[in-house]
Amino acid sequence: MKNIKVSLSNSTPVLEQPVEYVERKGIGHPDSLIDGIVERASTDLSNAYADKTGMILHHNLDKGLIVGGSAKAVFGGGEITKPIEVIVAGRASNRYQDIEIPVNDIVINSAKNYLKENTRFLDLENEVRFSTKILEGSEDLKHIFGRSSEMPLANDTSFGIGFAPFSVTERLVLGTERMLNGKEYKDLVPAVGEDIKVMGIREDNRITLTIAAAFVSKFIGNADEYFTLKDRVKKDVESFVGKTEKGYEVEVVVNNGDNRESGSIYMTKSGLSCESGDDGSVGRGNRVNGLITPFRNMSLEAAAGKNPMNHIGKIYNVLANLIANDVIKLYPEIEECYVSLVSQIGRPIDDPRHLDIKLGAKDKKIVEKLGNKISGLAEEELANISYLTKEIVAGKHNMF
Repeated sequence: MKNIKVSLSNSTPVLEQPVEYVERKGIGHPDSLIDGIVERASTDLSNAYADKTGMILHHNLDKGLIVGGSAKAVFGGGEITKPIEVIVAGRASNRYQDIEIPVNDIVINSAKNYLKENTRFLDLENEVRFSTKILEGSEDLKHIFGRSSEMPLANDTSFGIGFAPFSVTERLVLGTERMLNGKEYKDLVPAVGEDIKVMGIREDNRITLTIAAAFVSKFIGNADEYFTLKDRVKKDVESFVGKTEKGYEVEVVVNNGDNRESGSIYMTKSGLSCESGDDGSVGRGNRVNGLITPFRNMSLEAAAGKNPMNHIGKIYNVLANLIANDVIKLYPEIEECYVSLVSQIGRPIDDPRHLDIKLGAKDKKIVEKLGNKISGLAEEELANISYLTKEIVAGKHNMF
């Protein structure tokens, strides 16, 4: 038996608490953009390593920055007057025996491809500058990375956190951003840019969704059109909420900082706030489950860009969420599940120093009845942990 403890949670379930905050930074938010870029870079580099050497080599690309540019957005158009800068930093192996791996070229191409696929109105050749600051990793970490041929050894003493199920507020916040940034909605309302942030505030059964959405200037002819579009977004979200959740009073607020009298509105040339001063940094945005949840246990690890072989800051955060969701699916009498795993550097990743599972249930007897089964489930997940590397490289798990 691994170092696993299953116990009754002593905290009040989130749904029963009087207040809850939930945030989601959408795919076009600068923090999310740089998370996506470094994660794509890690994935592409992992595939390149495997193709050239038959294995994934040591790398961590979880230090990245988007430096916002300058722009002028006017009704019907605009221009980016100072390019956005994308900087990826980290450590990566550029050679294996006599095989060279063009790390910097791979990372730059990854960044360009990610932005091409996830933004619509950026001129990547003229409006974005790309650079890298990537060096070889330290010998001790590279040695740990390649020491075991059977089970990777943890390259850090760190922890991962997961929970399930999502609350109503969490589902609404995540669902609203995904709806507004979905292809179907973009086809219907192309003036809504990718930089969307949703903040959910629940007070008892009343939820306020405050949405910041960067509108695209080329689709807007004047102020009246802007406010008409803004009102449409509000009504579309209200319709989405009405179809999604019942029993809650939901208020939707869009671009609350607008001031019609002064002419201050949230309009951009590209649909991205990073065109004119807003910056982004890896790890400042959503957790692995796609949300920022201050009323829950959270890890502050930046999962995006970390290597998928033995970096606990990535693997354990994914695994914790998988275990928590499996517990909820298999045992409906469990109302809430929190999973925490902590590693020790150099220890096999299938053998955490400790794995803690806290269960929310009406009766302690439920936990006593299911404790061994849930512990066994977690142990089985740990025994199969190596499959996560393949799934992460295949893009089957979100990192933000």
